[in-house]
Amino acid sequence: MNAEAGEFLSMLTPEEVDELRAAGRPRRWERGTTVMTEGDTSDWVLVLTEGRVKVSSHTSSGTEVVLAVRGPGGLLGEMSAIDGSPRSATVTALEPIAGIVVRDFPNFLQMHGRIAVLLMQLVTGRLRDADRKRIEYGAFDTTGRVATRLIELAERYGEKTNSGVRVALPLSQDELAGWTGASREAVSKALRTLRDRGLIETGRRRVVIHDLEGLRKRAR
Repeated sequence: MNAEAGEFLSMLTPEEVDELRAAGRPRRWERGTTVMTEGDTSDWVLVLTEGRVKVSSHTSSGTEVVLAVRGPGGLLGEMSAIDGSPRSATVTALEPIAGIVVRDFPNFLQMHGRIAVLLMQLVTGRLRDADRKRIEYGAFDTTGRVATRLIELAERYGEKTNSGVRVALPLSQDELAGWTGASREAVSKALRTLRDRGLIETGRRRVVIHDLEGLRKRAR
């Protein structure tokens, strides 16, 4: 199974992947399907093997906040499965996805101590990432935050072409706004600013980054 670097599945040995697969069952979802719902309580986790999802939550006013985009190899639902608390976020398929559903995940971890330690490292990394994003929201303007998210997508999903790095955006502008903590109008203005500087070119659900280093400078 292909796994994105740094995601849960990429940390496991082939033998551990086989044991994980044996403990679960494969399942598929269509684009736009809600895979997990904020507030629900359940003991299963999902390990993505194909496709990308968004992890989001809603404020009291109903505004969607996109917390993360996860790709192949990503682990979802682990906190609720471990502590029994309601799901802290909603997971939605951004494209057709496939994965391994593992029920009674705590029991699996008890039988696989090394994987439990790796999970602790993964969760710690996510907490550090959340802290970094909070700092970004206070220190960067909207254009800087949009540039940062585009760089992240380019590094994870970008395809090099003659004109630059092409990113097939899994997010709409509304979702990108939710991922940068800004309004849709502010994100549209930020994208226009980056286009006017010749750093990017945008199309329907795609971005071509012409000057990745220039985009990095604008993200700081």
